[in-house]
Amino acid sequence: MDYQIVFSKKSAHDLEKIIRFIAHEDLNLAKKVGYKLIEKAEELKYMPYRGSMVPEFNQEKIKQLILKPYRIIYRIEEANQRVSILRFWHASRGSAIL
Repeated sequence: MDYQIVFSKKSAHDLEKIIRFIAHEDLNLAKKVGYKLIEKAEELKYMPYRGSMVPEFNQEKIKQLILKPYRIIYRIEEANQRVSILRFWHASRGSAIL
C-alpha cells in the first residue's frame, strides 16, 4: 500500500526560500530545483524506508534523502501510512533543526 505524503509548514517554507534564493540568479533553474525536490519527496510514497537515518536525531522513523546539496528530512508514520516531509535543508546550514 502506498503511503500518503504530507508537507509540513516548515518544509513548505523551506522550499519557498530555496526557490526564491535560486530565482534571484536563474528563474528556470529555481523551477527545476523546486520540482525535483518535490518529485524526490513524492517517491517516498512507494518506498518510505529507502532513506538513511538522520545523524542529528538518531531516530529510526526520522530519515533523509539526499539531493545534493539538499537534504529531504522526513518522518515515517506507519500507523497512518503517512510520510511527513519535515524539512528541506541545505547542507551548508549545518545540522538540521526540526
